Amino acid sequence: MNIELLQEEAILSASISLSSMLQRPDQLEKVEQYKQRVTRKKTSVEAMLKTAVQSQLDGVVSGLQQLQSALVDINDIRQRLHEIEECITTIPTLCESVKNVQQEHVVYSQYAVAMENLKHIFTVPERGEMLHAHHSLDLKIRVRSTLYELHGYHNHLARQTTPCSSNGRTVRKELRLLLGSIFKYEPQVIVTAVRIIEREERADAYAIQRQKQSGFMSPDRPKKWKARALEVLSDAVIERIEGNQFEERIDNKMWLVRHLEVTRLLIIEDLRVVKTLCSPCFPPHWDIVNQFFHKYHTSLSKHLEEVIAAGLVGNEFVTLLSWVLQTYPGPELLRHPDVNIDPISLGSLLSDVSIEKLFQAYISNMAYNYNDWMQKTVETEARDWRRPVVPESDGDGHYHTESIVIIFQMVEQNLSVSCTISNGLMMRALILGLEQIAQYGEMYREAINLFKNKHFEDRSQVPYFTHYMIAIINNCLHAMELSQQMRNRNGNKDSSLLFNKFEILSQTYDSLRNEAAGFLLDEAFLDLEPHFQDLLTRKWVMSTVPVDTICATLEDYFQDYIHLKPRNFKYVIRQAEICITRKYITSIFQKKLSLKDERREVAEKIIQEAGQIEALLAPASLNRDLLTDAPKDTEDTAKAISALAEVIKCDSEIITLELINFLKKYPDVTQDQLICLLSLRGDFGRLEARQRVADLLSSSSKEESARTTIFSMIVVPSSIFS
Repeated sequence: MNIELLQEEAILSASISLSSMLQRPDQLEKVEQYKQRVTRKKTSVEAMLKTAVQSQLDGVVSGLQQLQSALVDINDIRQRLHEIEECITTIPTLCESVKNVQQEHVVYSQYAVAMENLKHIFTVPERGEMLHAHHSLDLKIRVRSTLYELHGYHNHLARQTTPCSSNGRTVRKELRLLLGSIFKYEPQVIVTAVRIIEREERADAYAIQRQKQSGFMSPDRPKKWKARALEVLSDAVIERIEGNQFEERIDNKMWLVRHLEVTRLLIIEDLRVVKTLCSPCFPPHWDIVNQFFHKYHTSLSKHLEEVIAAGLVGNEFVTLLSWVLQTYPGPELLRHPDVNIDPISLGSLLSDVSIEKLFQAYISNMAYNYNDWMQKTVETEARDWRRPVVPESDGDGHYHTESIVIIFQMVEQNLSVSCTISNGLMMRALILGLEQIAQYGEMYREAINLFKNKHFEDRSQVPYFTHYMIAIINNCLHAMELSQQMRNRNGNKDSSLLFNKFEILSQTYDSLRNEAAGFLLDEAFLDLEPHFQDLLTRKWVMSTVPVDTICATLEDYFQDYIHLKPRNFKYVIRQAEICITRKYITSIFQKKLSLKDERREVAEKIIQEAGQIEALLAPASLNRDLLTDAPKDTEDTAKAISALAEVIKCDSEIITLELINFLKKYPDVTQDQLICLLSLRGDFGRLEARQRVADLLSSSSKEESARTTIFSMIVVPSSIFS
């Protein structure tokens, strides 16, 4: 490996990457962020290398230990082989010494076999040829029955019943063992057993028919071997279903997945055997294939009910629901080529009540996980807001945090999982997810309010309040965008409840965005409040400092606001425009000075400062038609200051005409506001101003007065009229 060549390639790659990141001057501001990103990646790679080396070392140590253990085992085996060789050398001598005993043993064995054969010559065989045994047993019973009918040998029959009954029980035991292990026997053996059962069924039918004629029923009839055989098959199925669970939750967290997969493979294999082996071996009227299908279905249903009753946790609800609703009736089991049975013919594996309980438990578990995560996330993010570092930003420089994205990802993941189970469950998961995201918005609101209150108590505690408030505003907008994307993906679901949940979610984050924007502006206007108090005072008449300071301070804050997303930036600038205009107009209405000869000069100054404010807020005027957040009735907000100045400046002869034009533009202006305006001019007395305003308002259009403008947000202090 050429280290120098690798270093040169690394330097070249770094140069190319650095040049691509620093192509524009404004990207120099992100050098620190790039540096932190590269440092984190370097640290991560070094940690991975250390982990890999440590893993290799651990593997070498483990290998050496195994080699040492193998060496000890080899030495032990060598010693054992040596001992065995010493023992083998004595075997030929022993064989010669017991040769006579061996011969006597052979003779004795022959005698024993002969005696055993003599013992069972006239008895029914207990093993092996069951059909012949059953035939022999049947013949003996018929002989005894005939002797009983002809000669009435009660005592003779009583003496012969015991061995016959014993032999009958032996045959039944053999049949039970055979049918209980049906999947391990050859077809011809199964056919033999079925022939015996069918023969007994015919004998039962004959005994029942004879009972109808004579009233007599043999004590051992009816035997009902077919019903017992089906019970044995049912027990065998139950044992197969319940006997394949090899693990518990305490042994393996994936126990249910493994158990269900083993069950699936077992059922497919067993049903394949049933279709290929049992179907030809049983008479058609047994309907043995469907019998087995229903027995497996019933046993599996009962077993799963027991699993549910024992209690499920976490993802086990998903595992079981997916298996019951998708895997079991699908091509992986019932629709498997080797099985191929219509699930409708078997019915539901679990009852609707059980499915509903699982749905509710799954949703409840999901809600608990959401609540737990949201509480921890809000607490973590609230701590991050107080850190002495700026928040992360995207490629366009917009600040943000990751909590909103993560909760939407959680909801999407749960939707993906729920979709694999059923559409109904997915709908519930979607509604729950929307509710939880909206709830997170309320938790987010509480944290933001606490963050704001603590900050305004001592503004030195949080060095990056403005930056994190910008990130919060961007997060709220991102939540609305993600909500709209989710709505578009699920737009084909016609549900008024779903529509309402989306609306509540959007309204929650829209109002939260607006509140956070208000807190952001509170930070700026808190510094500017003394300068607004200086407006329309005698000090202000001779100085431009108040408005210059207001514009300079806001311009400085606007440099931070560029980290807002464009839509948020326009909204914040618009709110700033409303706030500045409202405070400026409020200062006009506060009647801090009375104008007489200097009325025109003051009005010109107001118009000049209004233009200065409009220039500052020019971004809010760009693409105003695209700014959906701004009310259409407040489009001329900033121009309201100039409109007031025109009323102040005009001559008294044309004041009525000027006021009429003013009312057309701002129909919601109040009587008190107009009186304050006329009083500020200094050429109208209070009573005259009130009368003129009353006459003017009485002739104005009521329909126009319903339209709201900036003047609806301004309250004239009652102290002015005292």
